[in-house]
Amino acid sequence: MKKILLIILVCFLYAQGLFAQRYLSDTFTAADSLVNIAYGSAPNYQHKTQTLLLDFYEPRGDKTSKRPLIIYVHGGGFVEGTRKWASVRLMCEKLAMKGYAVASIDYRLDPTVNVFQSDTNRRPITDAMHDLKAAIRFFKANQNKYRIDTANIVTGGESAGAITAMAAAYVDKLSEVKNYKKTNPNTVDGNSGNPGYSTRPKAVMCLCGIGDTLAMERPSDPPMLWIHGSKDPMLPIEWGQQVVTRAKNIGLPYEAIVFKGATHCPWYFGLPNWRSYLDSTVNYVANYLYYKGFAFGDKEVFAKVKPIAEKYQILPLNAVKPTGWLKQQVQDNLDGFTGHLDSLVPDLILKDDIYNKDRLTRKVKSKDVGAQGGGGGNNENEDNSWQVQFLWWNSETQSNWRDGYIRSAILANDKEHLSRIAKYIKGILATQDADGYLGIYDKELRYKFDQENGELWSKATLLRGLLAWYDYTKDKTVLTAIIRAVDNVMINWPVNKSHPFLAMKPDVSGLSHGLMFTDVLESLYHLTGNQKYMDYVLFMYKDFSEQVINEDAQYRKLLNADLLLRGHGVHTYEHLRTVAAAYYASGSPKLKQALHNFLEKVILATTASGAPVGDEWVLGRKADATKRGYEYCSLQELLHSYASLYAKSGENDYGDKIEKLFFNAAQGARHPSQSCIAYLKSDNSYAMEGWLNLDSADKHQVRYKYSPVHQDAAVCCVPNAGRIAPYYIQNMWMKSGNSLVASLLGPSTVNTTISGKPVSVKEVTEYPYSNSISFIITANGNFTLKIRKPEWVSKYTVSLMHTEEDGFIVISKNWKGTEMVKVDFAPEVKVNQDINNETYFTYGALVLAHPIAAKEIKGKSFPLAGFNDYRYEPENLEVLQYSGAPVKVAGNDKFTTSLYNPVTKQTETVTLQPIGSTILRQTTFKQK
Repeated sequence: MKKILLIILVCFLYAQGLFAQRYLSDTFTAADSLVNIAYGSAPNYQHKTQTLLLDFYEPRGDKTSKRPLIIYVHGGGFVEGTRKWASVRLMCEKLAMKGYAVASIDYRLDPTVNVFQSDTNRRPITDAMHDLKAAIRFFKANQNKYRIDTANIVTGGESAGAITAMAAAYVDKLSEVKNYKKTNPNTVDGNSGNPGYSTRPKAVMCLCGIGDTLAMERPSDPPMLWIHGSKDPMLPIEWGQQVVTRAKNIGLPYEAIVFKGATHCPWYFGLPNWRSYLDSTVNYVANYLYYKGFAFGDKEVFAKVKPIAEKYQILPLNAVKPTGWLKQQVQDNLDGFTGHLDSLVPDLILKDDIYNKDRLTRKVKSKDVGAQGGGGGNNENEDNSWQVQFLWWNSETQSNWRDGYIRSAILANDKEHLSRIAKYIKGILATQDADGYLGIYDKELRYKFDQENGELWSKATLLRGLLAWYDYTKDKTVLTAIIRAVDNVMINWPVNKSHPFLAMKPDVSGLSHGLMFTDVLESLYHLTGNQKYMDYVLFMYKDFSEQVINEDAQYRKLLNADLLLRGHGVHTYEHLRTVAAAYYASGSPKLKQALHNFLEKVILATTASGAPVGDEWVLGRKADATKRGYEYCSLQELLHSYASLYAKSGENDYGDKIEKLFFNAAQGARHPSQSCIAYLKSDNSYAMEGWLNLDSADKHQVRYKYSPVHQDAAVCCVPNAGRIAPYYIQNMWMKSGNSLVASLLGPSTVNTTISGKPVSVKEVTEYPYSNSISFIITANGNFTLKIRKPEWVSKYTVSLMHTEEDGFIVISKNWKGTEMVKVDFAPEVKVNQDINNETYFTYGALVLAHPIAAKEIKGKSFPLAGFNDYRYEPENLEVLQYSGAPVKVAGNDKFTTSLYNPVTKQTETVTLQPIGSTILRQTTFKQK
């Protein structure tokens, strides 16, 4: 019996340990402390140097290599208090017993002032803030000694300590520091010690405190736990609730807890029921940090439940070739900016060997990155030091350009350009280091970042082009080089043991672009079948979601369905395909919900032409045909994301979204007759003079014009304008089992195999400018031809027996030799409403617009003849309204209707035409 009882007891204790969750439960029985650790020094209120001390608590017997850290700040009104108060010590010990590393700090006090009765001297608050920031830096500098996970540091405190923690979390501009009188030094970070590290906490805990609401600015600011007593006599709850209201108004994640009937900091040692309040507060803190602050509970979100098989297979690049107008556009690009960008901006491409001899080192302090004008809405008084982050930018310019250039040359089968590309490929492969590294950083920098960098982004843009070349050549040396480069990343940033998206500041660019390393990983998975590449996609998205950065695609932000998109548009729209890839890699229901919410948010940011707004930031506003522009980079990235989702899901409506965007927004942002594009464009384009329509208030804005380069803003959109047609073309045909799918329509040929037998299909059409399509099939054997039926089609005819299934015209038969299927769609002019209830017209896949006569102003010319910048001003702008008149087809892509002129108060007969053939235009019309 004793043996049985002993076995039961052992099993019970084992089960208790097994199911106790670190950070939520008391998984340790005691805490050890190291006391009187000096973490910095600074002059006190008497101008004497004060050594700053802390006590460090950790779980007894903990062997974990890295622990999340809580830095706790005592109260006392900035005039008294110590880290050794009994309630503070007990709070820290209890949190350490849950598995956290905890530090309790002292900071400079000033017994001569009362900061709560007068704002004439707020120096003690900034002194305390500076000291807390020094403590954060101390643990980053000594992370190995104290075994700290520096990506997971939170700050918090009680009363004055809460005010200190709130200031350290949200005061991040010099203009905000100036609100605190007599601050010395007058800086955000102070000089209390340990310079050179980021001081932004992962989250902040405001326990019976208040904060500067004006410093709380963005949803991406650190999330907040707020706890307050309803009967607080020192800091009335009405004061504290101001930070809660502010967080709610700006969309900042927060949790608010009120102790009903409780006084100020009711867990203070000796107050009534203090033990109960202390235990409750510790449990609230532990639960908040686990599920929201550190989001440890999100580990379940990123766990592999059951990976989902993709519906369709994307064909190799060279399997689909354009014909007709699509081939002509690719050739025009090769003859224009895509084939000659290196000659148009040689300083950015030819003269900067950024992947080889000009790799970035710590000694590089500046670089010509093609952003000469700084434009785009920057305030003249704004700190422009952030521009240094773009030292990686030439890698994007070069590699995105080469990606489009390589694909275009392959699709056009242009021998001269292909010869040039072969030499480039040989040269870039020669830059690969012995360990497999391909990139832009010297050995002293690579993989050692805690701030803005372009490590993954420079690789993603480069390797996408190399993958396209491998598709074409099947050269195993190219594929081997790509695999070695990717393995080098995975070795240096190992899964779940590194933080590739850790940043010093929340505003990042190249760093978050790097999430698109996803594209390379997915391609390698499709080529090799090796699951490790998709596992790495899931890891990257998890780490990306856990960091404190201003990006829309982070998991927690996507769960908030009411939070509109706010970030840099091109980041947001490219990240859509990473969220999709992470969901399909895991099968997680929570990631499915995040993806669904993401897609709904994108719809709210999409204009009538299919374009996603972002000029260059989305800024939490919905699409608007007149007041919002869209970036050409965003057009390419959203098209790519929708194509990825199309292949994964097989859902027909992604084809409609892609066609609408490509045939309308993308064509409408190209110059109809010159080799140049608009960096930014709007559906209602009343002028193209640099700024949005006729609003010249922002003198820095230069993006609303046509250029083959756009060097006064950034040479990013022109490379993407060379990529968009090849990406459309590659996704025109897909495979699924025994089916060949005409997923996107247009003139093309496809050569592939079905069930091991060769199949060739010529799609003869000028779609979308004609709605008759002939499919000439050469094959022998049984397979299914699936032709996407666009959502606008209500009437159509097919020359062979067929069925309709999930929005596809389906023809299953035994094909013999060469046969033809003729499909005729019968389009009608449709009257539509955009999300602002303005009217716009479509004819088949085309969005129609009223062209506005314009005066052309030829601008900068380039060394190559025939390349110029162009600006346009309207000759006589009249913004018309719709009064319900029908639209008539006038032939040759011309349409007529009657619109109301509110100035003349007359109805006028006007011409409409496809938006892609316009420069200045009105696309949407308010109701009369």
